Amino acid sequence: MLLIVGALLDGPRRFGELGDQLGVAPNILARRLRELEADGVVVSTPYSERPVRVSYDLTAGGRELAGALRLLAQWGAGPADRRAAGFHAACGSPVELRPWCPTCDRVVDDDETSDRYDV
Repeated sequence: MLLIVGALLDGPRRFGELGDQLGVAPNILARRLRELEADGVVVSTPYSERPVRVSYDLTAGGRELAGALRLLAQWGAGPADRRAAGFHAACGSPVELRPWCPTCDRVVDDDETSDRYDV
């Protein structure tokens, strides 16, 4: 389902376009789109009445989800790719993703992190 959300990041897509882009069987794609629509992530808008055909787009909640997924993907890619988080609207500089410790109120370097909770 996250692939569908990713495919809709650039704007509305028709069912056939989504199927071609994702390489998903039509019955699977239809079911996933219905689920995403029921969850409020995707909205369908008719563009033809006869036969009824719709295009799919992300809702506001779907765009928020997509933004979070983009950040997670960039974070998971590692330090070299963390500069791709967008640009600061005020000055135009690239925004960097960095691990943050809310207790210490500071950026934490990669060599200071651990996957264990009992450190």
